[in-house]
Amino acid sequence: MAKKNIKLKWTLLATYMLIGIIPLVIMTQIALESVQGYFVEERKKELLLQANVISGHISISDYMYDESKAFVFDYDINHTSKQSGYRIMVLDRSGVVVNDSNKTEEGKTYFLPEITDALNNKDVARVMENDTVHAAVSIVDDRSNCIGVVLVCDSVTDIYENVAAIRHKIFNMIMLLMVVVVLIDLFMAWWFTNPLNKTIEVIKKMSDGHFDQRIPVNDFLHTELAELAESSNNMAEQLDRIETSRREFVSNVSHELKTPLSSIKVLSDSILIQDPETVPKEMYVEFLQDINSEVDRMTAIINDLLTLVRMNREEVELKPAFVNLSEMIGDIVRRLEPIAEKNGITLKYNMVDEVTAEVEATKISLAVSNLIENAIKYNTENGSVNVTLEADGQNAFITVADTGIGISEEDINKIFDRFYRVDKNRDRETGGTGLGLSIARSAVLMHNGSIKVSSSENEGTTFVINIPLRQK
Repeated sequence: MAKKNIKLKWTLLATYMLIGIIPLVIMTQIALESVQGYFVEERKKELLLQANVISGHISISDYMYDESKAFVFDYDINHTSKQSGYRIMVLDRSGVVVNDSNKTEEGKTYFLPEITDALNNKDVARVMENDTVHAAVSIVDDRSNCIGVVLVCDSVTDIYENVAAIRHKIFNMIMLLMVVVVLIDLFMAWWFTNPLNKTIEVIKKMSDGHFDQRIPVNDFLHTELAELAESSNNMAEQLDRIETSRREFVSNVSHELKTPLSSIKVLSDSILIQDPETVPKEMYVEFLQDINSEVDRMTAIINDLLTLVRMNREEVELKPAFVNLSEMIGDIVRRLEPIAEKNGITLKYNMVDEVTAEVEATKISLAVSNLIENAIKYNTENGSVNVTLEADGQNAFITVADTGIGISEEDINKIFDRFYRVDKNRDRETGGTGLGLSIARSAVLMHNGSIKVSSSENEGTTFVINIPLRQK
């Protein structure tokens, strides 16, 4: 399964959210809960104070035992309830409601926990499930005996609503802050990651062989990213020099060997056409045929070397034109089908898309031909070669997959090196020069493309050519 790439800017944004915004939201929530709890506790104290005042007034006025004061008792409770806005209930020692400011519960018996606590001379205030506070205090006579309970009730919904309004405003501010921070963070992430992305893009091109690529260095802020860009540029210059020296070496060797080898070819041909009656045929024919065979092989090497030199992008201008790749690859496959049949190989062409690309037909044809020929040469008995052409709107993809002998892991990174052979003996038998893949790779690089390979020993090899449909 391919690894999913995660952009650094999204990582930075997620990190900031985790260590910045989320803790801020949590702290705000905790603070609001604390504020709400504080005001609820203050409301409890206020109700307890009111209940104690009423309890003391009832004790002094002797409302619980003097029935002649029932009217005054009732008036005081109602008047106090209207002034404070609280509901007031007075219960006797048996838990029977003797006075209710709402006039709905008189005569009923209550055994709430807070009433029980108050009857035991324990003043208590509790928040109920219906968002009301019950504050209960005992009523004592002049001998400190509990003779009843004052229960003061009030809603705390107003507190919850006020805190909720504050919470709403704060979270609106946090959301606005988040938007501003995200925009700033995205800009800063782009500011820092854009040079890194350019560096990665250039390094990828360098890994495909485009050593002329350079990373722009920002001297305004000479950060570690600038040092990375400079180091990458230095590496690219070194690789470019190495590649240039290798090309020069191949060119020099080719020019040095071509003339004497041509002379040997002419001399060997001259000897072979001599009259056999004047020269002992048995003594020189076999010898000269071997020489001729080696000359042909070295001439092929020189021709391949010259092809590589001609593909030097700095020396030869690419002359692309719009070419029907579908037809071109079909022609290549038809041309190589007899060779495949001779070797007992099944050659198939799968055209997924009709593709027209801006390429130099000769060079791309040479690259594809080399890959298919290698797939046929290094295949197994009754093996197969599958050639696929497809496109994605911007690039064309040419895949050559075989069921051949495969390439070992230690050799796969060297197969594009000039003269490198995985199996020198087998390569000599098939007539290879060790330059076919180098030629193919150079042709693809000239078109700003790339060539990838994946292989396993005894399981086959797959080459994928990626070429832009339009050349810049």
